[in-house]
Amino acid sequence: MKLLLNIRFVGTNYKGYQLQKNGITVQKCMTDAAKSVFDMPCDIVGCSRTDSGVHAVNFALTVSEHGKNCLSTSIPVERIPQAFNFYLPADIRVFRAQWVGEDFHARYGVKSKTYLYKLDVSSFRDPFEEGRSFHPDFPITEQDVLAMNTGAGYFVGEHDFASFMASGSKIKDTVRTIYGCTVKKENDTVTFEVSGNGFLYNMVRIMVGTLLLIPQKKIVPADIETIIHAKDRKAAGATAPACGLYLYDVEYGDYTQE
Repeated sequence: MKLLLNIRFVGTNYKGYQLQKNGITVQKCMTDAAKSVFDMPCDIVGCSRTDSGVHAVNFALTVSEHGKNCLSTSIPVERIPQAFNFYLPADIRVFRAQWVGEDFHARYGVKSKTYLYKLDVSSFRDPFEEGRSFHPDFPITEQDVLAMNTGAGYFVGEHDFASFMASGSKIKDTVRTIYGCTVKKENDTVTFEVSGNGFLYNMVRIMVGTLLLIPQKKIVPADIETIIHAKDRKAAGATAPACGLYLYDVEYGDYTQE
């Protein structure tokens, strides 16, 4: 059996999830913690590769003995989150642990992912939102939010999202299916939420950056469809900063569990 962990983290202090040579990452912290908990080297496989500064509310990863496809431990599974959290920094927390079959893959088994992007639209930047949301330097009205939500609707469905992929990316298959996409406002926070079967590099942040052209009166909602059909990164807006992005949830199909 493999161990499946669900974690949440604030990404401000990390160079993303995946191991890097030039800084500390979430995967490095989880790898070190696993070695301490199980007293042996472990392989950590995550559900996604989050960028530097990106956060996660529900990030899934598997733990197995190094070089093997399984893990053996006498620690009761319900006590494993507490054991990990003892060794982890305060901005990374394990909140669920469960056993899954050896054929389970944390990344390739994902059926859908949901991302949130948070905008702080208060008149003055809320200091408690520093590093947790993006504060645009232009106003966003209630009417703008409605227009952005209309524009977001054009993302839903199966499309070639080449216009929303980071320049220089070598991915050839740029077709993805978006199941839902909305923009809503509550108090001084505007939230962009999108779920789909997969996302290209920087895709969500470019989607947000493009929708932000609407309150700036540079495009109208219907232009989103034109930008999608262009299949050209230059047709879309800027890449929104990483600080507002959250991997909110991941969903899997059926898998063996004890």
